[in-house]
Amino acid sequence: MSQDILRPVRGNEIEKQAARRRTFAVISHPDAGKSTLTEALALHAKVIGTAGASSGKANRKETVSDWMQMEQDRGISISSAALQFDYRDTVINLLDTPGHADFSEDTYRVLAAVDCAVMLVDAAKGLETQTMKLFEVCKQRNLPIITVINKWDRPGLDALALMDEITERTGLLPMPLTWAVGISGDFRGVWDLRNDRFAQFKRNNAGANIAITEYFTPEQALENQGADWENAVDEAELVIDSNLAFNVDEFHAGKATPVLFSSAALNFGVKEILDALVDFAPQASPRPDVTGETRPVDAPFSGFVFKVQAGMNKAHRDHVAFIRVCSGKFERGMVVTQGRTNKSFATKYAQQVFGREREVIDEAFPGDVVGLVNASSLRVGDSLFIEQPVEFPAIPLFAPEHFQVARSKDPSKFKQFRRGIEQLEHEGVIQVLRSDIRGDQAPVLAAVGPMQFEVVQDRMEHDFNAPMRLERLPYSMARLTTLDTMPVLANVVGAEVLLRSDGEYLALFNDIWALRRIQKNYPDLVLETIGSERPQF
Repeated sequence: MSQDILRPVRGNEIEKQAARRRTFAVISHPDAGKSTLTEALALHAKVIGTAGASSGKANRKETVSDWMQMEQDRGISISSAALQFDYRDTVINLLDTPGHADFSEDTYRVLAAVDCAVMLVDAAKGLETQTMKLFEVCKQRNLPIITVINKWDRPGLDALALMDEITERTGLLPMPLTWAVGISGDFRGVWDLRNDRFAQFKRNNAGANIAITEYFTPEQALENQGADWENAVDEAELVIDSNLAFNVDEFHAGKATPVLFSSAALNFGVKEILDALVDFAPQASPRPDVTGETRPVDAPFSGFVFKVQAGMNKAHRDHVAFIRVCSGKFERGMVVTQGRTNKSFATKYAQQVFGREREVIDEAFPGDVVGLVNASSLRVGDSLFIEQPVEFPAIPLFAPEHFQVARSKDPSKFKQFRRGIEQLEHEGVIQVLRSDIRGDQAPVLAAVGPMQFEVVQDRMEHDFNAPMRLERLPYSMARLTTLDTMPVLANVVGAEVLLRSDGEYLALFNDIWALRRIQKNYPDLVLETIGSERPQF
């Protein structure tokens, strides 16, 4: 049988598989409950038996997505995690993200790989700073957003006030899919507007198991809940009358946001979130390349690397390159071309990642996330393809604002020290700057936020057995420059030029006044703003 005859059959298979995929990220301000929601969704999909969250961060067990020791110790997400599971007839690719602003670069990479975002809002705090920054990234990338009002089991803001805040600060029109019955702090259940029924929740094993849910007709709900039910209906209808009833086209166009209420820690309202994702979130669709042209999902295989992570498996000390499949069918063992080097790469060790756990994967389709193990040649942003070359848009680095010199505490472990720094640079954990004057023994670490240095120190000690010390530098600004600038600034107080691993020269300055002084004295120097200032979401 000829390849021309087979191609339509294969194309139909790939299109059907792409239509089954829902790939999204959970975004929010720190401590809004992202990792807890991630586990609650996995619990409702019956891919884990019990959730790791109990009544609060201090009493949390180890969650599936927070696998690093620092994450477990501090109760925050530092690295992004990829989970894949089936729900109904849909394949869910869920990417948890760091909430802390110091790890915004990692979050930005994840948002480059998804088709939709779930914006998690703390009912007591509303739209916080980091939430808004991440919203701006989603807006720039034209990502549809589902809004989940979380922690409704705790005292918080008025529901209508939250809807007003969403409208005023994001410009999105709230479209309720569920509405809380009972004020924040007294969460009885939700009015499921799609099915016009009252879903009443009862906690089960302090939230470690799926909540017990009973369904009632509106008439039964009125009889059982009285004024609470009436208030919920009145509020939801007021929002609908002010904005619009649910409209999937408005959602996909980024003009409106579906709204659901939940308590992820108690597993209240979580099934409704999953159902909304399956029914309304966009499926995997053609993605644009650097020229703006879209590559059809049934074109030959292509994908790009959005994350590289080491230390996930203590037994093997390997590292994993996470790729988003953009088109075609990925098959384990296939030989792909790496766009940056134009070299071949054999995908022998391909795995599906569920938090820290892995299993071998033989095939994947558009929208899926595949972990390529021991892919030491791959870098964040690399495009991979077969047959038809393609280059997907680069994932930019942010302008660092914090700089420290790294030195090995034990000179006899310099090889481990150098290898560890190179690996963390490779993963994108930290930017590394070098110069002939400083040498390899004293690289400059450049970070968006200071907590990145803590991660580097922790991993250098525990992953590479190369404890190090850090010495703070006075710089707070960086600009792209050229090699010609290095001798000019060599003897200038408050400035220095260093080389980044991607071949870019960065001029560092103590402050804005030092920068302006240099610009005034040397007007011909190239001093360009780096892609995004701290992080300009």
